[in-house]
Amino acid sequence: MAKPRSGSGLPVVRAFSAGGVVIRHGEHGPELVLGLRRRDRRRATWALPKGTPDADETPAQTALREVTEETGLQVRIVDTIGDIHYRFVRDGQRIDKTVHYYLMEAVGGDLAEHDQEFDDVRWFAVGEADAVMCFETERDIVARALPVAGLA
Repeated sequence: MAKPRSGSGLPVVRAFSAGGVVIRHGEHGPELVLGLRRRDRRRATWALPKGTPDADETPAQTALREVTEETGLQVRIVDTIGDIHYRFVRDGQRIDKTVHYYLMEAVGGDLAEHDQEFDDVRWFAVGEADAVMCFETERDIVARALPVAGLA
């Protein structure tokens, strides 16, 4: 439900989603999965897979479903990483969004089976992922995931 925020003049909507940091041990060290979204002809973003809950899904159920749909991988949750929070304005509303992230590992599937939410999905070495990721909050969640995965 939207309600005005004192001083902003815009109604505030709270939004929630959940996703995962899928990590594997590659030939040259740890790798993680990112997806590419083309915003327009000039802008594209590499980001972690995440999405919004269906019906009465728990955050963990949402994360498992969304990561599987968006990456084509079958995944399992290894541990909880934590939340990120950010705000943006869309359609005349201020959106206060929370995203809950889990550390995950792939147990099957194929990146070629990802859905249309991402234009491309790839494994990246951790350092390379940090360089191409577009959102500071997601770089922070990856940095928080590495010690949970025993990699820091």
